[in-house]
Amino acid sequence: MRLLTIQAMPLALLTSACLLPSNASAEFFEDSKATLELRNLYFNRDFRQPGGSAASGQSKAAEWGQGFIFRGESGYTSGVLGLGVDAIGMVGFKLDSSHDRAGTALFPTGSDGDSQDEYSKLGITGKAKLSKTTAKVGTLIFRNQMLLSPDGRLLPQMFRGAMIESSEIDGLTVQAAKITDALPAQSGHWAKMVGNRIGGEGDYYAFYGGDYAPSSQSTIGLHYGKLDEVYQQYVANAGYTFNLSEDTSIKTEARFAKSSEDGSFRAIDNKAFGAMVTLRKSAHSFGVGYQKMRGDDPYPYVANSDPYLINFIQINDFANVNERSWQARYDLNLAAYGVPGLVFMTRYVTGDDVALSSGATGKEWERDTDITYAFQSGPLKNLSLRWRNATVRSSFGNDLDENRLIVQYTIPLR
Repeated sequence: MRLLTIQAMPLALLTSACLLPSNASAEFFEDSKATLELRNLYFNRDFRQPGGSAASGQSKAAEWGQGFIFRGESGYTSGVLGLGVDAIGMVGFKLDSSHDRAGTALFPTGSDGDSQDEYSKLGITGKAKLSKTTAKVGTLIFRNQMLLSPDGRLLPQMFRGAMIESSEIDGLTVQAAKITDALPAQSGHWAKMVGNRIGGEGDYYAFYGGDYAPSSQSTIGLHYGKLDEVYQQYVANAGYTFNLSEDTSIKTEARFAKSSEDGSFRAIDNKAFGAMVTLRKSAHSFGVGYQKMRGDDPYPYVANSDPYLINFIQINDFANVNERSWQARYDLNLAAYGVPGLVFMTRYVTGDDVALSSGATGKEWERDTDITYAFQSGPLKNLSLRWRNATVRSSFGNDLDENRLIVQYTIPLR
């Protein structure tokens, strides 16, 4: 019998679930849920250096769009092996743009350099569950050490492949995945994956590893991933939270990654270390972070994804060759002051010792501010308003000021 392709398997699982007797498929429907998210986003990036953006020469990139994101998740059929299916459908519309302000990564860009008026995405995921082990095939969205799907633009990034996750042992979660294609946030077309910063295209990206929580206060993890014929990477992380009192704690986290070449693409050498300590006192949190790159290359990761780095923030990742960076962060939850749903964050990261191709060294810094208010009740419940502001200054890259205004409203459909 011919093997099912990755693209066909989700449909086969859905068909199988629906053909089961009604008593077996009851949970498939009863445990299902669906939401529709309306996302309105205005993006403004002002290039401050003479001559504008180093890549395009633009003095500004500013666009406005409206996105609609439908998410549907079924339950599992009853029995030893439960079957289910998830779906995600998205469409984005351009509300404002121009030829000299395009390039915000909110929309696909045409051959003429203008942003397209609209684009859409559709993903189907078949899933199966046996005991505490789940397998998924089709469209996937990741948030783990090896692959993080960005969601900072109009529509989120997606991947296509297969993964398995198991929690059969208490406190231990293991994962394995093989990804064949990526669908960037600003695109409606699947594409092969390439290495960010280092280049190189791979036929697939695969990762596996596990996370163990010895207690509710501690976690450790070890993962391995590779972009086929481009690079391979080991990532280790550990964290511990010291609870000093009911409203006071100190959270510590450390991350280490070692990257090298895979195949004959080219030699790759990077070691990345990062650590963060955060003191939480009631509504206030104060954090200090440190990150250091070693080796002949910057930190490699899948292009259009987010890197798993302590000092990856709104714009920069501070992962250039030999770069050393420090972070200071402050968070405030104003629920403690009678305004539930209102949170504030500000942080500052400075990096230096960047080894430039000219032989000189470079430095950079970024300051971020993030204010979010989510309505807690009434007719506006599930509506959130968010302002994200960033300022970047660099001796070797773009100087820029950026603002993102985001209005999100999530409607439960089931």
